[in-house]
Amino acid sequence: MAAILNMRASIREEIMAVEVLELHHIGLGMGNDIADRTRDYYRDVLNLTQDAGRWHIPGIHGYFLDIPSDVQIHLLGSDGPSPYSKGPGKDPVENHIALAVADIGAAERELDKLGVEYFALDNVASPDLKQLFVRDPAGNLVELHQVGLCRCRKSLRAQPAAGANE
Repeated sequence: MAAILNMRASIREEIMAVEVLELHHIGLGMGNDIADRTRDYYRDVLNLTQDAGRWHIPGIHGYFLDIPSDVQIHLLGSDGPSPYSKGPGKDPVENHIALAVADIGAAERELDKLGVEYFALDNVASPDLKQLFVRDPAGNLVELHQVGLCRCRKSLRAQPAAGANE
């Protein structure tokens, strides 16, 4: 029995090649015209605070909202395909979840090794931020990015000055 369990653990390690550390954000794509109202809804109805330090992402209107559990919701406004779209089904402004990985280079090598289709973006939101996007078997878009290079965790960034979210 122990040999079977050890064999299963070994197989599982091979299958779980990408080292995911944590959930970082949920990205919600929407038209530019609704992004402000959606921010107001999350702020005024659900009491989420706005990250005033959201990066400037050329061509993408939107907001980063902090959730108390150190995760964010990213409201991503774009009318039609975003400037970062790599073609049909390959637009990072679509609804997605973002997971932080221990090593984005190693994650990319593992995706290649496993034959998993993905598309990549470099330095769009922040210098040195490489993002990989994959689709799970259900068609959900999943972003992978290097831990420590984003603003998603409020506990790890400097607090904004008083009144910055108003």
